[in-house]
Amino acid sequence: MKKLMPALQAHLDSGATTLAWCWRLMRRDGTRLGFTDHDADISFDGTVFEASAGMTASEIKDSVGLSVDNLSVESALSSAHLSDHDLSAGLYDDARIEIWRVNWSDATQRVLMRAGSLGEVRRAGLAFSAEIRGLAHYLQQPQGRLFQYACDATLDDSRCGVDLAGVAYRTTATIIAATSARRFIVSTPTVYVSDWFTRGLCRMTSGTNSGAAIEIKRHLLANDQVVIELWQALSDTPLPGDLMVLTAGCDKTLAICRTRYANAFNFRGFPHMPGNDYVINVARPGDPTNNGAALFAP
Repeated sequence: MKKLMPALQAHLDSGATTLAWCWRLMRRDGTRLGFTDHDADISFDGTVFEASAGMTASEIKDSVGLSVDNLSVESALSSAHLSDHDLSAGLYDDARIEIWRVNWSDATQRVLMRAGSLGEVRRAGLAFSAEIRGLAHYLQQPQGRLFQYACDATLDDSRCGVDLAGVAYRTTATIIAATSARRFIVSTPTVYVSDWFTRGLCRMTSGTNSGAAIEIKRHLLANDQVVIELWQALSDTPLPGDLMVLTAGCDKTLAICRTRYANAFNFRGFPHMPGNDYVINVARPGDPTNNGAALFAP
């Protein structure tokens, strides 16, 4: 049960209310945006809640326990602060959301109804639908270390220790031709072997896609051409001459950690852990790796 301020409670008890919904969105880069379903802008806490965005929300559902509560917000991309490019660039990924019930005639009378984060965003033409997840969804995210073959560190973070700032792992590329919004031919100052940037990051630094950062699905060097394919398409098909920064990737295996980055000492996986193949293996006569002798070796 929410505790309301006396003035808001008195307003509700009056029987004639002037209430509106306000949504505040806080991106990880510090940008704050506000939207409301009222027909005029509402301001409080240093945020202007825009009235012309056409935001509508589904029913808010609460449940007992640790299940994730969610709702959806629908709108058209009619606001000057919302764009398909920013959504595709990931600027709104995991953005914090606050939903307020506000007396639009006196914005000091308000109550926070829900706080959460932005989940899946679906787009169709100029309209979009965004899922808002309750804070309980963070409890479903892996915490601490994972007992697995692959490394669970992020390349270039403090646990990994690799510095990607050098020319060996990062370069500027220029688009020569684009066959689609996710596959293009580029030129780089230095020649890198195939897959050097696979699983890495492509960050556009010029053109209409400037600022977009998408993971690289495949880096291929064939017939003297450097081909870059992304996991997701850019908002617009890039044009010849557009610039990007390519950062090397890692497949989280000990082999790549040792050979490419000389960083096996900081490998955060467990490459020698026994798996299901070890459990179901049977002894074979004459097989020195699977005859049972290793189990009884001194």
